[in-house]
Amino acid sequence: MRKILVFLVALFFAGNAWAEELSVNEIVSKANNRSYYQGKDGRAKATMVVTDSQGRTRQRQLTILKLNIQEGGDQKYFVYFHKPNDVKGMSYIVWKHAGKDDDRWLYLPAMDLVRRIAASDKRTSFAGTTFLYEDISGRSIDLDTHELTSNDAAYYTVKNTPSDAALVEFSYYTVKIDKDNFVPMKAEYFDKSGKLYRTVEALEVKDIQGYPTVIKMKATDLNANSNTITEFSDITYDVGLKDDIFTERFLRTPPQQWLKE
Repeated sequence: MRKILVFLVALFFAGNAWAEELSVNEIVSKANNRSYYQGKDGRAKATMVVTDSQGRTRQRQLTILKLNIQEGGDQKYFVYFHKPNDVKGMSYIVWKHAGKDDDRWLYLPAMDLVRRIAASDKRTSFAGTTFLYEDISGRSIDLDTHELTSNDAAYYTVKNTPSDAALVEFSYYTVKIDKDNFVPMKAEYFDKSGKLYRTVEALEVKDIQGYPTVIKMKATDLNANSNTITEFSDITYDVGLKDDIFTERFLRTPPQQWLKE
């Protein structure tokens, strides 16, 4: 009788432990929400330092505004460049959509031109840095299939394979996710031959208004031997952004009250 009771108790605790395990899609969803959807909206300054293969550096200083329309779904971004002079006044808007291609516009003040960015260009360099347009607002989790490849004491590791391989330059990428807070700590991208060619990693995480927030990150192009380090400052959530500032007319006349240096 005692053996039966011991077995039942063990089975009970094992069952509870199993029930607490998350599916890979739940893990990916939590990590995505942590990366891009914290707060109702947000504002941050960013300094991007680009280092080329010869060790030469150049900087970009910008402000990023975001507005969540639906958690894990539609979202809007406004990016404004302050420095250097060759990009000063340049601005960028994203309307992120769930289940379909995002809308993206770039304003080039030197030509007084608003250019729509094609969906096929979202995997290209963002303003001459090692980050891509898609890195700024995030890649939709619905575009990939997900497989949990490692689950240790500290991290989940998820392999993500594109549903349509013809639309991207990678064959798959892996993401290491902190189990304590679901912050993605490192992504590694593999080309069509299976070779690692690109990484994006969180270098520093800080609690801001109760939200675990990446305040320093690095993107590396292993083929070009170049990298970009981005440091975020003056990060504020729930500032009261309005939907109308994320429209094309504000590309030319940006909302200065949210962009003061």
